[in-house]
Amino acid sequence: MNFNSHKAPVLFIADLHLDPARPEAIRSFLGFVAGPARTASALFILGDLFEAWIGDDARPEDEPVAPALAALAAAGTDVFLMHGNRDFLIGEAFTSAAGATLLEEPTRIEVDNEPVLLEHGDALCTDDETYQAFRRQVRDPAWQAEFLALTPEARLEQARGARIQSGSDTAGKADAIMDVNSQAVQQRLASWQAKRLIHGHTHRPGRHALTVAATPCERIVLGDWFEQASVLRVDEGRYQLESTPLVPSSA
Repeated sequence: MNFNSHKAPVLFIADLHLDPARPEAIRSFLGFVAGPARTASALFILGDLFEAWIGDDARPEDEPVAPALAALAAAGTDVFLMHGNRDFLIGEAFTSAAGATLLEEPTRIEVDNEPVLLEHGDALCTDDETYQAFRRQVRDPAWQAEFLALTPEARLEQARGARIQSGSDTAGKADAIMDVNSQAVQQRLASWQAKRLIHGHTHRPGRHALTVAATPCERIVLGDWFEQASVLRVDEGRYQLESTPLVPSSA
């Protein structure tokens, strides 16, 4: 996949954590896909679109995100989704309803004929061994099949318990442990022969220069959608991290 940002922008977002408990984030996202995203050639959502996703069969009938993405795709913007650590159970039913393509992790694309590597980012946090063990468990097809065989109510209860436990575990960890490992980043870029890596997960937006095998590279971290709407825009060859206030309830 090669995208020409000189013809139309390419957009990247992650960590929206959409949840009915935060209607301002949902409202902001719906406005984004109905407005600014319509000018883009492609929108890449690099994980954690939802705060929790317990299976496509549990999707509420009035869930607004898939129809909004489908409308965006129908208007001419290619929509790509990648699993995060909160929504790794998104499946074909949702992506079909959203008119989206589900990407493997990591995925390499080209923007302006330059290789760009995309992933959610949690697999790069290799110093957090406890989390990596949990990640391996929940990404295992056998575990997922067993979980999806439960009733939606039972799945929801398990998901709530996991979020509580995750919050407790996170509170006791040093910030450095929960960030990406620099050696893991360099190995990823080298093995995929890319000079730029775009990821989310850490909620620490920024641009980081590094050198891999004597080659200048860059790691771009996407922001979350808790206090603002965060977007990486590539337009006419320029990479720009942007943020705008969330749309308040009174708007």
